[in-house]
Amino acid sequence: MSRSALAVPVLAVGVFGIITTEMGVVGVLPRLAERLGVGASGAGWLVGAFALTVAVTGPLTTLLASRLPRKAVLAAALALFAVSNAVYALTDSFPVMLAFRVLPALAHPVFFALALTAAVRLAAPGKGARAATTVFAGVSAGFAFGVPLTSYLADHLGLAAAFWTAAAVNVLACVGILLFFPRMDDVERPSYAGQLGILRSARLWLSVAGATLVFAAMFSGYGFFAEYLENVTGVDASLTGPALMAFGVVMTVGSVGFGRLLERNLTRTVTVYPVLYVGLYVLLYAIGSHPAAMAGGVLLWGAVHSGGLAVAQGWLAQDATAAPEFGNSLFISFSNLGITAGTALAGATVSAAGPGDLPLTGAALALAAGVVILARRRLGPAASSGSQDRHDSRTTAAA
Repeated sequence: MSRSALAVPVLAVGVFGIITTEMGVVGVLPRLAERLGVGASGAGWLVGAFALTVAVTGPLTTLLASRLPRKAVLAAALALFAVSNAVYALTDSFPVMLAFRVLPALAHPVFFALALTAAVRLAAPGKGARAATTVFAGVSAGFAFGVPLTSYLADHLGLAAAFWTAAAVNVLACVGILLFFPRMDDVERPSYAGQLGILRSARLWLSVAGATLVFAAMFSGYGFFAEYLENVTGVDASLTGPALMAFGVVMTVGSVGFGRLLERNLTRTVTVYPVLYVGLYVLLYAIGSHPAAMAGGVLLWGAVHSGGLAVAQGWLAQDATAAPEFGNSLFISFSNLGITAGTALAGATVSAAGPGDLPLTGAALALAAGVVILARRRLGPAASSGSQDRHDSRTTAAA
């Protein structure tokens, strides 16, 4: 196996380290609040400030980094995440902790945008979607293993051990980038004006809206996963963690299957995806109060959820072939906005009607995503790509 053949798996490890850093604090917030001397709402800013920074700054930071050497930017981003985890392990100051949540959040969308584009570019012809889903597998693994591992280490060895472990993962990925990622000197550095030019496309904005709604539909349910299982299904709180891990494991496996479906036919897969989520939410609404049925429902939920990242990114990428990295930054930014909107609407549902109606909110958002995707299809294929139904050629062009 050539050294460059390891580049895509190394990118997946980097994504795993970043997701573990981003989301790992969720499971240890009470401990952090106590150590930093702040209340629960103050500690919540350690999560919210990260997501908000990614959503607001993603396209700008990616645009500014687009003319720099890819290898150096990817390695520097991982080094920043490693340093940030080291600070988390050492500091007792809330302002310092918050600052080192915002700083890596600036690098988060840059790493993802460059990693996705590089994975497609490094893949064999016709295998671009599979390479992208390999990178996305790092996201699933982060949720399935990284977040529970952070919580476990914090409970048994202390917060410092949890954060030093996350730092080590990011250092490992950084070293992997330096050793195995090619220099890619032959890649043309795009102009800022050329990249911004894709924003004039109505097709692009419909794709952005579709991706945003897909994420809103996905996370309106996932964001209240524990709430639904504990208060509707009646699952004991001690079983929520294992259920989340099972969900994440199925996601990791399912993402590979969706990658292959996208390679075969992008348009059909993207069009069917919201329909699958509507059906899933209807099923969860029907079986929500039945623990035995929900055991299987959680696994099915994870399988459907696994495709959302690759489906939304592939759909948006078709209209950003002239500036794939900037297009990926739009995907990252608006997907975070979709997560914010979906969880806000779901929270409103819980407050107004109770958690039992959460699947109805998710189904409505998935239906809206399907309508926008159909509207985008009516405009026809992007001018710079070939057949709408040939994802292989379009994936290669996106490189």
